[in-house]
Amino acid sequence: MQRLAADLFEVAGAMRRDGEAIARTAGQTQARWQVMWTAAHGERSVPAIARRLGVTRQSVQPVADDLVNSGLARYAPNPDHRRSPLLVLTDPGAKVVEELDQTAGRRNLQLTRELGDAPVSELRALLDHLRRALETPHS
Repeated sequence: MQRLAADLFEVAGAMRRDGEAIARTAGQTQARWQVMWTAAHGERSVPAIARRLGVTRQSVQPVADDLVNSGLARYAPNPDHRRSPLLVLTDPGAKVVEELDQTAGRRNLQLTRELGDAPVSELRALLDHLRRALETPHS
């Protein structure tokens, strides 16, 4: 299990580097891309985005503020929580996410062709099983 954990960290690092390279194609960072993508796909408040990404609200807030200051997003009233506004992409922000999704889609297709559909599906299932096992309290 220790070697598996080390392998997972190594793969995660390689995926982050690959994601940074993709994000740079649109003049973005991976952090900005992740926040924009998450905001575009239903998780709208900074705390909700942070939960979805598995990071702290404090790490997402400056990214969200930067997106707003650069015109890629705006804050809108949140009917469910007065003090936690929604992060909404502007048209330029939505275009950036679309562009990055297309670039990432080409890269994902390339990787899937290299690895094969079945092994990718099997790996996803195994990782989901491992995640659930790790969430089970241990004695």
